[in-house]
Amino acid sequence: MPQQRKKIISKIKEHSGKLVTANDYFEGIKNADISVLGQAITLIESSLEKHRSIAETLIEKCLPISGKSMRIGITGVPGVGKSTFIEAWGNYLTSQGYKVAVLAIDPSSQTSKGSILGDKTRMNDLAINPKAFIRPSPSAGSLGGVAQKTRESIILCEAAGFDIILIETVGVGQSETAVHSMTDFFLLLMLTGAGDELQGIKRGIMEMADHIAITKADGDNLKKSKLAAAEYKNALHLFPAQESAWVPQVSICSSLEKTGLEDIWQTIENYKNTTISNGYFELKRQRQTEYWMNESIKEQLLNNFHKNKQVSNYLESIRKDLHSGKVSPFKAAEVCLKKYFD
Repeated sequence: MPQQRKKIISKIKEHSGKLVTANDYFEGIKNADISVLGQAITLIESSLEKHRSIAETLIEKCLPISGKSMRIGITGVPGVGKSTFIEAWGNYLTSQGYKVAVLAIDPSSQTSKGSILGDKTRMNDLAINPKAFIRPSPSAGSLGGVAQKTRESIILCEAAGFDIILIETVGVGQSETAVHSMTDFFLLLMLTGAGDELQGIKRGIMEMADHIAITKADGDNLKKSKLAAAEYKNALHLFPAQESAWVPQVSICSSLEKTGLEDIWQTIENYKNTTISNGYFELKRQRQTEYWMNESIKEQLLNNFHKNKQVSNYLESIRKDLHSGKVSPFKAAEVCLKKYFD
């Protein structure tokens, strides 16, 4: 280990819980130090203002050396085996020479805001793989269970030299929209042998999918998986053509027998080649950057709005009338906005 890298890691460990400079974190990330990367992600997830200023500087430093990975969103119905699939597929990808980062969003309790953060225990082999990095993050009640800082975590992982970023969602729901807005490729995992194959999944999620993989295609379930794949292929023909000019694919795979994993990666490489050549790949990333800028504006405006003293005083004084129905929520909102902008 180079002497400079030793000094950086030593400084960050020594100041555990205290502030260090953005440059210290940046040097550690640039040197692909997993320990520093983990601490840097903890920093950007912090809601403390003193941490936020360092985090913003760090992200600005990382931006010029980010953007070179393939960002892949992975979702699926409950019981489909997302974590098992990610572990098997992640190990396959690292065996091909890639560095893989997994950003797994754990569901937070809406009551206590606590989170299990159990993905590392569900991916034991991948967790000790030297070419892999797993970061479970609590959703903390944000949109559909997607951690608010996931997109910034992607930038840090890319700056640390990871070629492939996998983002695992909590499950089928609102989170898919958010993950779709920060990834290049959207992989939908489906389960067979549970009744009508096209039930229990929203059409909107299927329309977002660039590839559908039928999992657990092994043993007695292999024949059913092939039939399910045929049904999904037929269903996808009914959907309108995608702007990307990509035709979504369907395949079967088994995490247990390690089959079908190579086919999925080949599909992703074909997708990337197709969308880079027709310009859609870069266009999609540009749109995503604008989308997240607008989302940040909304978040910051809302935070500043509720910190405004005139607004908070008015809300306190009007609460009883609002609850009793003397004042409509729409009128109250109008007055609040007027006080804020005045």
